[in-house]
Amino acid sequence: MTTLTTAPLAPLLNRLFEEAAAATSPAVSELTGEERMRLISSKTEYLDLYGRLKDLWLPVSREAGTLLYVLARSCRAQTIIEFGTSFGISTLHLAAALRDNGGGRLITSEFEPSKLRRARENLTAGGLVDLVEIREGDALYTLGTDLPNTIDLLFLDGAKGLYRDILELVEDRLRPGALIVADNADLSPEYLARVRSAAAGYLSVPFEEDIELSMRV
Repeated sequence: MTTLTTAPLAPLLNRLFEEAAAATSPAVSELTGEERMRLISSKTEYLDLYGRLKDLWLPVSREAGTLLYVLARSCRAQTIIEFGTSFGISTLHLAAALRDNGGGRLITSEFEPSKLRRARENLTAGGLVDLVEIREGDALYTLGTDLPNTIDLLFLDGAKGLYRDILELVEDRLRPGALIVADNADLSPEYLARVRSAAAGYLSVPFEEDIELSMRV
């Protein structure tokens, strides 16, 4: 582990995690718990929800970020797809793994322009922007075309109601042994039903609280 634990990335991640923890959003307090859960699981209102939450980082935890790096290194990933860039904390961990694997390509998708600008700045500061293609817009469209022939790792951390849809968009490109990591997977029962089905072609296990770790078999 070199890129993840040395400058410029290590101090950058420390600062970003601190900023993420301190971030607030008035829009969150305006939503009841019931409204938030409805919007999170919706297949039609997710743009409204995440537009309201544009000031929140919604990052992976430090432990989940390290897990992403470890998984991408261990499977020697060269092609990675990420659903949900936000401010780029998870993207930095995945791109660091690509760098230490000898290079590769990470395609990530985010519809909120202000988050994309900040993610690009963070990737530049971390010295990893050359490995990442950031696609702006709804991932149902941005991840529907022009993908690598084979995908080594898929990370799902966008609108929870779309996890199964995104998986199905890229499924025929997942190589045998490819890993799929879904954060907050408990909020996407349709997705869990798919990857846990014996007939779907996955071996899947709950991991690290609400992360679902799956492998294409």
